[in-house]
Amino acid sequence: MRIGIDIRCLMESRYSGISEYTYNLLDRLFKIDSKNQYFLFYNSAKPVEIPEFNYPNVEIKRFKYPNKIFNLLLRFFKITEIDRLIGGVDVFLIPNFLFLNLSPACKKILIVHDLSFDIYPEFFTFKKRLWHQLINPKKLCRDSDKIIAISQNTKNDITEIYNINPDNIEIVNPGIADIFFQPIEATGKNAAKEKYNLPDRFIFYLGNLEPRKNLEALLLAFENIADKNINLVIAGGWAWKYENINELWKNSPVKDRIKFLGYIDAKDRPALYSLAEVFVYPSIYEGFGLPPAEAMACGTPVITSFSSSLPEVVGNAGLLIDPNNYNEIGQAIDQLLGDPALTESLAQKGRQKAKQFNWQQVAEKFLKIFDNLQQH
Repeated sequence: MRIGIDIRCLMESRYSGISEYTYNLLDRLFKIDSKNQYFLFYNSAKPVEIPEFNYPNVEIKRFKYPNKIFNLLLRFFKITEIDRLIGGVDVFLIPNFLFLNLSPACKKILIVHDLSFDIYPEFFTFKKRLWHQLINPKKLCRDSDKIIAISQNTKNDITEIYNINPDNIEIVNPGIADIFFQPIEATGKNAAKEKYNLPDRFIFYLGNLEPRKNLEALLLAFENIADKNINLVIAGGWAWKYENINELWKNSPVKDRIKFLGYIDAKDRPALYSLAEVFVYPSIYEGFGLPPAEAMACGTPVITSFSSSLPEVVGNAGLLIDPNNYNEIGQAIDQLLGDPALTESLAQKGRQKAKQFNWQQVAEKFLKIFDNLQQH
């Protein structure tokens, strides 16, 4: 079978969410499948770095059109059909919502991570809202032969908001990379601590800095926790509409115990999770929420929201809080910091829960989906 895959999301210099899911899926898929032929499509007039997938059955198809013109042709004029542009394929995998035009004969598999732009449009800039409007995610869902939802919550959103037949949606959770399950040597922890100039004791958050992640509530909760000898370390890129976070931090009475790391190297994440006493992720809405799962794999106790998909990810292996109540977030932090037995219990449960999310199984599920589509 000839399978096309859109890898435009892998042109980003720094991976998060969608790009991480796509890279890890393809990395494992190509390791276990030597039968199908894969054609990876991307377009960029400027030089970009993409991962090297050195497999005999994987071919990268790069095009050098100016992206704005290319997207315009795809969206409004339907002149170019990407599957034909790359030589013709039986199935085309679409890792996220983007400008696209495919021929009617080509089977389409769409991965949907979340519908946050429809549910919480106020969390996005005008430019991002316009971008989603032009892409028309609802039409992409309705035109797809199979939709992959990364959680039950995302599947529910697709069926309810877009009125899509649930039988056409399959749930495939993301996996957790093996590196998060491996014990971190003391030398590795010390190296990370020195590299990022980390305090001895800290509460940790990892994720983009944007309104949906609810960092304001975490900053307010941290001001009121009982332990005045612990720090708050926040890692992740400054994404959009983060002015309130910055302002709140500048005016915080505990500003000197709050450290922003910015974007951190992916290879350092396991060490930072392992060094933290507690991982707090008070996001208002997530399609899945990989950071809490990664933290659990590292044996770090997790506090996260009871909203959207996060209860699916954490189950009974973490403390669930109301993300709109910063007092409740603070109380959960106090509870964990003051109860070593609970901390150890959640660490053990978290490691077990995290084992459910396996990239090998994810890749095997996709191969079955490809085969089923070819047969029908």
